[in-house]
Amino acid sequence: MIDLTAISYGRRLASAAFIVALMISAPQNSFADTPPQISIEKKYLEISVVVDNALKPFAGLFANCLTEGKIWADKANADATAQWRADPKSFRDMQWSYDRAYDLRSVVGRYVSIVRSDGTFEGGAHPNQEIDAILWDAVAQKRISIRPFFTETADNGPTMSALARLARLAVAAAKLANGINGYSDDDTPASRLTPDQELRQDSFIKDGIKSKLLQLGPVTLAPSTESGRSAGLTFHYSPYGVGPYAEGPYTVFVPWTEFRQYLSPEGVAIFGGTRPNSDADKW
Repeated sequence: MIDLTAISYGRRLASAAFIVALMISAPQNSFADTPPQISIEKKYLEISVVVDNALKPFAGLFANCLTEGKIWADKANADATAQWRADPKSFRDMQWSYDRAYDLRSVVGRYVSIVRSDGTFEGGAHPNQEIDAILWDAVAQKRISIRPFFTETADNGPTMSALARLARLAVAAAKLANGINGYSDDDTPASRLTPDQELRQDSFIKDGIKSKLLQLGPVTLAPSTESGRSAGLTFHYSPYGVGPYAEGPYTVFVPWTEFRQYLSPEGVAIFGGTRPNSDADKW
């Protein structure tokens, strides 16, 4: 899967093998050919913000993302410009880059999920990527969290503890599928480990996913085979989020049947069915 920002980064990385690995592991945007709505080009920096045109039918959503993107771009421009004026040699004759993309993830009833991906390169050994998620209530025309879908969401409470464990196990399973065997002295091959065993020896996962609503990780609603329903939650972790940078980003899925006992009436109304194969192939 090729991320929109990885293409821009590729021109700046010295290691071709590393570029390929990063591009394969990153999620693919559905609007790679969309020209940026915001573009700033200078000798020492380039900035772009791309908002998926598929967000336009939802009142207020496209404008909300574009406004946020402009604030982000203006800050990046101001910070880089200040650095250039103070110490142009720190750029080492390279152009710094800042790229933000808002990608439509799913539409489930009144709820629209968006994945926001920030890519930055500031002359270091490698670019950085920061992934976040937005859940938009198209009726109320505002951003919300997943809180309304559950009966309780107290920090370290039953629901958050269950969701955190499910997300951790999903990441552990993804790591094992990639042949990654924790970070301990245990040299057991990944193929012989269970996600539970991997989780016990991988502190990156335990440190990166907390049983708190705002620290579970960026989360979106996965589409379903049932119209107007979501098959579960998709968690989107940036590089460094649940592992070393070299592991790249992780996108993992937790089916709704694993947390159905914690659902509120609103949650019961929106979750159901199974995840389409086409969605699993993309995300």
